[in-house]
Amino acid sequence: MSNDKIPFTIKNWAIDDRPREKLLQKGKLSLTDAELIAILIGSGNRDESAVELSKKILSNNQNNLNILGKQSVSQLMHFKGIGEAKAISIIAAMELGRRRRSEEALENVKVTSSNSVFEVLQPILGELAHEEFWILYLNNANKIIEQFQVSKGGITGTLVDVRVTLRKALELGAVSLILAHNHPSGNLNPSEADKQLTLKLKTAAESMDIKILDHLIVTEKSYFSFADEGLM
Repeated sequence: MSNDKIPFTIKNWAIDDRPREKLLQKGKLSLTDAELIAILIGSGNRDESAVELSKKILSNNQNNLNILGKQSVSQLMHFKGIGEAKAISIIAAMELGRRRRSEEALENVKVTSSNSVFEVLQPILGELAHEEFWILYLNNANKIIEQFQVSKGGITGTLVDVRVTLRKALELGAVSLILAHNHPSGNLNPSEADKQLTLKLKTAAESMDIKILDHLIVTEKSYFSFADEGLM
């Protein structure tokens, strides 16, 4: 008799415990994170079911979906049973979740504080490995009309065209703006270049009767507000 190990796959489980069937019968909220990932990857490897493999992947990412969402295709492919196609499926699902959170944060948002701005911008800027500069365009009720990426740069900086920024404001009929960019390093301290750019945009906007309400520096877990710190 062969002593080769026969993998205990999901097909051997009770129907009620299989992730796909469980979702159909009990709803999506009944599934654990590992079970949801198992549905994405479809199968495990010779030694592990899809759920067991998914638990291992999560465990190696501190059981944190935000950390998992930062993994690259090559990093995920280090797990036995995860090829390029499965790695891409995981990354695509994580990105869809991030975009959904971003869209939910923007719906009917009225800016009332720097924290409300951070809630909108963190899903966009918080996890980036490079700098981006964004503008929130607001109407006279302080509601966001549009969010707009002005520029995308490298690890340490990005360029901002004042004319592009203000032309967009005029096109949208915005009465005020909020500036924002991220610091991939996690350092929340504004640089001299950040301060000079803020002043430059504020001066140019005032000449068109447009207010710059704030400038946020965003990191993954926190932010710096020029307005809160009396720098506006």
